[in-house]
Amino acid sequence: MSTSTSFTLDLPTVLCLAVSLSFMPIAYFLSKALIPSTQTRNRILFFWHAYDALTHLFIEGSFLYECFFSYATIAGIHNAEPFFLNQPDRVYGPAYGNSPASRLWQEYAKADRRWAVADVTVVSLELLTVFLGGPAAVYICYLLCRSTNERISAKARGAAKSTLWFLATALATAELYGGFMTFAPEWLTGSSQLVTQDPVYLWLYLFFFNTLWVWIPLWVLWEAGKEFRAAFVAREVQIAGRKNE
Repeated sequence: MSTSTSFTLDLPTVLCLAVSLSFMPIAYFLSKALIPSTQTRNRILFFWHAYDALTHLFIEGSFLYECFFSYATIAGIHNAEPFFLNQPDRVYGPAYGNSPASRLWQEYAKADRRWAVADVTVVSLELLTVFLGGPAAVYICYLLCRSTNERISAKARGAAKSTLWFLATALATAELYGGFMTFAPEWLTGSSQLVTQDPVYLWLYLFFFNTLWVWIPLWVLWEAGKEFRAAFVAREVQIAGRKNE
């Protein structure tokens, strides 16, 4: 594991942390406004998927933007193959930008250095996360609103609920897979790009900000399993009842 300077709580760092956490209250107030107060589980599901969508689309979307549009030109051939975007005279990533988004990812990269540059594995995963995971989370929020809307028919609510749990299962599985593929290469190579000596970098940047996408998807899968079981049991009981008539 690489050495690094200790965590410093200065104004830019505070602003970066504030931005990273700002979507939580937004998602909370949206869940209160759009999901009935009697449906606690659906409010939690909406809160999570709203926060998930906002994070993927805006924060991780900004990482992709920096990887494709922020770069430095290097003199001569000092870059190593393979070249990102097949540009041998350029190095890409947030480390070479000057925008607020660049500063946000430069801060996180103090804990995981891969996020300072256009690491091809990370960029590949983020392309799926931003362009598939983010919209999927938005659609799940829409389905939660529809499945809890008493003004539409029971059939329409049921159809929304079935699509909701299918999509939530797929997204939760993808979140777990993405997290594994992000960190498994580091575990297998001695975590050379991770900075774990400082407790803030270890427990806040690496553990907290990443295991949210482990524990909550696992809970979503648990709830989805209960929903699928209840639906199949009800269906079998219905079929058995018809046979006995």
